[in-house]
Amino acid sequence: MQASDIRELSQGDVQVRIAELEEELFRLKFRSATETLESPLRLRLVRKDIARLNTVLREKQLAAPKQGSGASPSRSKGPAKRASR
Repeated sequence: MQASDIRELSQGDVQVRIAELEEELFRLKFRSATETLESPLRLRLVRKDIARLNTVLREKQLAAPKQGSGASPSRSKGPAKRASR
């Protein structure tokens, strides 16, 4: 699954797809422990798809507040204070 295809999906669809792939990954790992897989490469592909989906989901979560309101600027904190000894 390409990242550009994932970006077209809604957040809910991305979360559903992540759940489906995590279940598939679980089944593949279980089968690989008990028997030889037809395509061991599928494990790697599913893991990478999950990572790709999580990355796009995080991008969407970070972009959502910026689109909402620009009225409250974020305060940047100064350097941390040292504890006295």
